[in-house]
Amino acid sequence: MVRNVARALASAAERYVFMSTISVYRDWPYQPVDESSPLWDGDPDLDPGTRRWDPDAYGPLKVGCELAIRREFGDRALFIRPHVILGPGEYVGRLPWWLNRISRGGHVLAPAPPGRAIQPVDVRDVARFTLDMIATNATGPFNVAAPIGRDTFGGLLHACREVTGSTAEFVWADEAWLAQQGVREWTEIPLWRTLPTAWAMNTDKARQAGLTCRSLQETAAATWHWLQGGGVPVAHERFAEHGISVEREAELVAACL
Repeated sequence: MVRNVARALASAAERYVFMSTISVYRDWPYQPVDESSPLWDGDPDLDPGTRRWDPDAYGPLKVGCELAIRREFGDRALFIRPHVILGPGEYVGRLPWWLNRISRGGHVLAPAPPGRAIQPVDVRDVARFTLDMIATNATGPFNVAAPIGRDTFGGLLHACREVTGSTAEFVWADEAWLAQQGVREWTEIPLWRTLPTAWAMNTDKARQAGLTCRSLQETAAATWHWLQGGGVPVAHERFAEHGISVEREAELVAACL
């Protein structure tokens, strides 16, 4: 689909702007990445034959899209490669799950250490940066994420507690123990990954070009306001993947207390 669109528009459009992903990097999440890091092999002519979500195929498919666009547009293409995107309208379900869970109160299972650095980016900041790059005729790839080391997992959860007005108590469980219990990283506990390099996306190029990222507090508040105002995510199969069951959480919390 991307190849056909790029081919059809190449002689009529000045530029192609493509929303890519950190998943194009072959070494992520096992090594820090910047725009020069090696990518997965991709096929610009591949027809995957399915629209089903497949995390293993996602990165190579996005690389194939980038290659197809480059073939048609050359240096007239702009590639935005975001890390995890949060904010109003989120359909993946990571931040909405945390907000809804923390709003219910009680003991909330959380992966220690609370000081683990994370760098999700607000969807509004991605949008603004993309428009700014279009306005300045920028091309090539740009990594987009919050600054490395600015935000923490604990900071995110405390922001969720504050904006929801909850009295929830966090039970910080050792992440090695959680892994031994078979708790799934990234999905069963959204945004949790034991690899510190999972949150090591270099964004110097984007920041030099003007990228600014609002605080997690602002992102959590806006997302909660959207949810409380009746906001409903676009239906997507990934939403059901995220979050631990009430029963499973209670069992693990009881083992920690």
